Amino acid sequence: MSAPRGPSALPAGFPIVLDPRTSLRSRGRIATGGVPWKVVRFGDAALPHLAALRRAGPRGLADDSPVGRALARRLLDHGLARPLPAPRPGPHDVTVVVPAYGRADELDASLAAVKGLPVIVVDDGSPDPGPLRRAAAAHGARLVRHDRNRGPAAARNTGLRLVETAFAAFVDSDCRPAPGWLDVLMPHFDDPRVAAAAPRVVPRPGDTRLLARYEDARSALDMGREPALVRPGGRPGFVPTATLLVRVAALDGSPFDERLRLGEDVDLVWRLADEGWNVRYEPAAQVFHTPRLRPADWARRRHQYGTSAAGLARRHPGRLAPARPSVWNLAALGLLARGRPAPAAACTGLAAALLARRLSRLPADWSLAAAIVAKGAVADAAALGHALRREWWPAGLLALAASPRSRAARAATLAMIAPIALEWARERPAVDPVRYTVLRLAEDAAYGSGVTAASLRARSAAPLRPDIRLPGALTTRRHGPRPAGH
Repeated sequence: MSAPRGPSALPAGFPIVLDPRTSLRSRGRIATGGVPWKVVRFGDAALPHLAALRRAGPRGLADDSPVGRALARRLLDHGLARPLPAPRPGPHDVTVVVPAYGRADELDASLAAVKGLPVIVVDDGSPDPGPLRRAAAAHGARLVRHDRNRGPAAARNTGLRLVETAFAAFVDSDCRPAPGWLDVLMPHFDDPRVAAAAPRVVPRPGDTRLLARYEDARSALDMGREPALVRPGGRPGFVPTATLLVRVAALDGSPFDERLRLGEDVDLVWRLADEGWNVRYEPAAQVFHTPRLRPADWARRRHQYGTSAAGLARRHPGRLAPARPSVWNLAALGLLARGRPAPAAACTGLAAALLARRLSRLPADWSLAAAIVAKGAVADAAALGHALRREWWPAGLLALAASPRSRAARAATLAMIAPIALEWARERPAVDPVRYTVLRLAEDAAYGSGVTAASLRARSAAPLRPDIRLPGALTTRRHGPRPAGH
């Protein structure tokens, strides 16, 4: 992995749009949002350009002035804005790398979907290599074979070392890119700081069974409908390499950690971010995959995903904490759970006052601190509920069982269930709310059991331990042209 080299300036005519989650305050001088969430102060020279971008709305704006391009660079790098590159038809300088292990029929369908591109199929030690060899030959793909199964990370590394084009697309053998997927993804690489771009991976349509309908709404590979900057602490915090387009120059040597059988995609994205690269998620490009719909297979796969936590925690200390609550929010939420709203409000008010004092140098009134504390309290409650469903699933099950007779257990149950109810109301999946909630809880518990098992094997509590913080641990940055000599 190498850091970005050469100029990082955006090309002329590169349009951007403010991210919908970016909030502007104090007549545009203060912004909140980004990836990870932060508070940003803008210099005077940036304000007219920011106002023009705001007026442009969802159409976006390509401001080719020196100040406009510098501002766009910073907004994109901090996740406060999104790129709006127009789709561009091929041909594209891309080689497809397909790791495969058996399932020749899936490989055949995948190769048909990427017809017209050079393809390298890596047979990762399949017991019967004949069907894969015949499928690759039928589509004119180059086939290389491992003499033993070494895992998807090793298969992708092997394929990448054979790529001679500027870009490589990793496509799993059970994935079928939709027409035009590269036309949508490739323009993101006009930004020299983009190392990878991921499409939206959704289940193959046509199945009407319960798990298929649930997967349509909650596939583990589906990162959602909104484009995003992918970074630790963001939404999404990673993208799967089930299908991923990469800039070969950004991936030196063997970029995938071959010691990881699972989680190698998370590790790759996080290391790219650490080196200063950007990874983009672009749902306008779609890929269809074959989901696991037998209940036992479905639950086992979620458990396996959870087992990646221990290895990732060793490589990225602190990033796998299941929750990062403020100690003030913990106190306020605990008081609410005990039926004491007045002391809880006083605790929250004190936290807001202390934060307002820290932010007093910014051109903003007390409402900024109040909004930050309120947002943090809601986020911390949701994060604790999420952890009770996943990493702390035994405690979550006890809370569910004890909720009829315990006020604290009812509060914990509310934190666990309310986000699922809101999710159902927002997405309106083709599954009734009761069965959706049951499947959601089962999915999270299966994943959490994997985290528990891996933590026990590694003799490490890192993936289970929360990171409790004092309020005010936020980033403030000043954006805009710097004075000469700064």
